[in-house]
Amino acid sequence: MSRAVEAHIDLVAVEHNLQILRQRAPQSKVLAVIKANGYGHGMAGIAGALAEVDAFGVACVSEAKQLRRKGVCVPILLLAGCFSYSELQESAQLGLDVVVHQLEQLEALECVKLKQPLNVWLKLDTGMHRLGVSPEQFEDTYKRLIACESVSNINLMTHFARADEVDCPETQQQIDCFDEVTSGVDVPCSLANSAALLKFPQSQRDWVRPGIMLYGVVPFEGEAGAAYGLMPVMTLTSQLMAIRDCKHGETIGYGGAWHCPEDMRIGVVSIGYGDGYPRHAAVGTPVLVNGRRVRLIGRVSMDSIFVDLSANPDAKLGDEAVLWGRGLPVEEVAACSGTIPYELLCKVTARVKFIYR
Repeated sequence: MSRAVEAHIDLVAVEHNLQILRQRAPQSKVLAVIKANGYGHGMAGIAGALAEVDAFGVACVSEAKQLRRKGVCVPILLLAGCFSYSELQESAQLGLDVVVHQLEQLEALECVKLKQPLNVWLKLDTGMHRLGVSPEQFEDTYKRLIACESVSNINLMTHFARADEVDCPETQQQIDCFDEVTSGVDVPCSLANSAALLKFPQSQRDWVRPGIMLYGVVPFEGEAGAAYGLMPVMTLTSQLMAIRDCKHGETIGYGGAWHCPEDMRIGVVSIGYGDGYPRHAAVGTPVLVNGRRVRLIGRVSMDSIFVDLSANPDAKLGDEAVLWGRGLPVEEVAACSGTIPYELLCKVTARVKFIYR
């Protein structure tokens, strides 16, 4: 049996999730965040399925170049902005929008000579304390951007630190800070990411910037995308490559980490951390074998995992195993692995075969 690990990417689900998003933010334009290779789903394929959005967000010039080569003509925003004169020149040539989040980037714009001025998104730090000009710097920075020959249009934006924590007051505090600092400035604004779009509708402005929800996933602890009408885009599958009947007291896998509490049938699934399955997934992490839940046991290897087939005694060699996606939320697998779904989706490795529907 050759390695059977496949990532099935459902582009119909992407389109569906976009429609759910538009229903929740009908008055806002959509800037779809497809950085990090479309959150691990394949940036070009995702961009094609999201052809109706108003703009895309990427992390760097190289990602933007990939999209332009694929014929993407809508605005593309560099979410971290530019860090050299050459990047500013290249961004102008590609017709990109750029974020300005620190004074050094403003100064570079004031010094550079561009054939085509850039659309700029001025980022205000309202509490995330990662990127953005401070409230005290905002007025002067904004005035200098207006006067800068290398700048055409200006948008305003901020980013939330804790919008996935629904009961945390900090998100509303950040909204209030943004509104207070930008009062009297009449330009398009963007505040809401996926979490805020779903839980803080008062943050929806001219633009929303969804990321994870486009892929059918939500960032809220103990919840899954289906509760919001979202469909999973990635389903990671493999097959049973071996079935073993083990005796009470026998150990399996590296380090003898699992001791059989009774005579039991064990399945070996052809997937491991070499494919992006989380090495630290806990015993009991669910796996679907032919649509029935079984549990992970033992340590995750580079190329394989063990599952307890007690709940699926009729399983046979070659049966499909779903690691996450259709019928098994990636949010649940991430929680069992002590991580977040973003990381699992982004870490699927190059040796996995991607199939687009």
